[in-house]
Amino acid sequence: VEVEDFHSIPDGMKSFTLQEGMYAVFDYKGSSTDHSIFQYIFWKWLPNSIYQIDDRPHFEVLGDKYKNNDPNSEEEIWIPIKLQ
Repeated sequence: VEVEDFHSIPDGMKSFTLQEGMYAVFDYKGSSTDHSIFQYIFWKWLPNSIYQIDDRPHFEVLGDKYKNNDPNSEEEIWIPIKLQ
């Protein structure tokens, strides 16, 4: 979760600063148990693009439409990339 106030961190949590850089963002709709989106990203999209994976964190944004194993669940998948 993006925050601005690093002085009020709840117990059991700690701050993390995400290094800036380019990301490919994929809007995904489907069950969290279906991994075909990652097969598409890493085996089709990425090899056919002008990008390569960057050594930074990958992450997903699970908003109000995220419903875990529900086929109507929606999320964003952020993959760090850089030009080849």
